[in-house]
Amino acid sequence: MLNASSVRPLDGAPLAAGAVTFDAAVADPALAVVTAVAQPLLLEFAPEQPNGRAMLVLGGGGYVQLMAGREGVQVARWLNALGYHAWVLIHRFPDAANGPAAPLADALAAMRLLREAHGSVGVVGLSSGGHLAACLAAETPAEWGLVSDAATRPDVLVIGYAPISTNAAGRTIVADKPPLPPAEKQAMYDRLQPDAQLLAGPPPAFLVYSGNDPVVPVENARRLHAAWERQGGAAELHVFADAPHGFALDTPGLPVSLWPDLCAAWLRQAGFL
Repeated sequence: MLNASSVRPLDGAPLAAGAVTFDAAVADPALAVVTAVAQPLLLEFAPEQPNGRAMLVLGGGGYVQLMAGREGVQVARWLNALGYHAWVLIHRFPDAANGPAAPLADALAAMRLLREAHGSVGVVGLSSGGHLAACLAAETPAEWGLVSDAATRPDVLVIGYAPISTNAAGRTIVADKPPLPPAEKQAMYDRLQPDAQLLAGPPPAFLVYSGNDPVVPVENARRLHAAWERQGGAAELHVFADAPHGFALDTPGLPVSLWPDLCAAWLRQAGFL
């Protein structure tokens, strides 16, 4: 699946037929888009020269699909080249079948598995995956019955163009912005606002955003960076003045294409590479 070296169901059950549905119009695994998830999975990508650390990769897609190729496989291969053991999470979506807590429940379960296997675990999250990544350093809603602790807290975080809280009711910056469908997705954004819920002493973070992103306002970057400072954490913020939403790793010729090199230098400085 997506050329992964192994596939691990999060629920411990055997891999089910039809666990994941892909957009059939996208044939290239490096560009694959997941449109439905019946069983959450971890896709393993092992490096040729391990550095002893692992990274969980959380792709975007607005919580209604997953950019499993551009923001999953491609990111995992980049991390492999740096020596990381990369795992791409194919999580469930917040919908009527799964409820608003499903993505966070899957991310917490993935972190616990990887912590047991590798010890040192960082997280790279892009777009909605960046929102989910930030939630791993924030307070978990008590009423959801999920367990978050030191094992599920990332050692470092890399967050790109993530909608941190401008989708939450009362915190939008777009006038008269309607609720996002489905209702469970809006409920999740309302309840998970990682800038407001960030725990004290958050892990080191690398934040990269577009200053003119038409989908995710750069205010999200400012809110998250300010939250890190309030809670006594260290966050490096890069805002590229002119870059598309979803720039990922494939925007050659634009200044934003330099962000992976900047991130690798930051990881090295942070002692995680």
